[in-house]
Amino acid sequence: MEISIKDELYSDIFDMSNLQSSLRPTTNSGNNDSHESEWCDVWSDDGDLCHDSSDKLDKTSEMDREWQRRHDQFHTVGYRDGLMAGKEASVQEGFNVGFTDSVYVGYNWGLVRGITSALASLPNGLKERMVDTKEMQNKFQQLHDSVQSRSTVEMLKVFHDYLTRKSEESAKNDNSSTCLADSSDLSSNDSLLENYQKELQSLIDESGLKLHLDTKE
Repeated sequence: MEISIKDELYSDIFDMSNLQSSLRPTTNSGNNDSHESEWCDVWSDDGDLCHDSSDKLDKTSEMDREWQRRHDQFHTVGYRDGLMAGKEASVQEGFNVGFTDSVYVGYNWGLVRGITSALASLPNGLKERMVDTKEMQNKFQQLHDSVQSRSTVEMLKVFHDYLTRKSEESAKNDNSSTCLADSSDLSSNDSLLENYQKELQSLIDESGLKLHLDTKE
């Protein structure tokens, strides 16, 4: 009797223990499933966030590249326009200075060539009426031949060399100089243009021609 009562008591205890043991894995399994589900949701949310962040970074990078491209493009265009504007301004300034320096000399040289050529081309009868003596006629002819022997390129080179030397002297002395200086300041080549002008004026005065070189300075 005692054995049966003990067996029944222990049997109930064993049954309860077995029941708890059987229920425990089920509960843990349920908890694990719940945690896994939560983690899956978290990972799913993070994936969406990462995807959105990646899109934003791509758009930002694209905008940066476009900005850099436009910046380089306009920088190049502005640099080129600046060079062209500076070049044009420099050329214009050089032209203005060159024109101011050369117009007086060129004008006088044109007068010398034009007058001597006009006198040389006159018929002998008209030439004798304008210039009394044969000697004076020969002097005009010699001046004409000498002027015609000088090419325009040669005279330009003479004038260019003169301006170069005067510019160097002006830089050394720190003094401004005019285009034409006194004959004492010029070498033989430098005074060539001025000598032609003076010689023509002298012949005109000696021959009695009513002609005056209205030189511009």
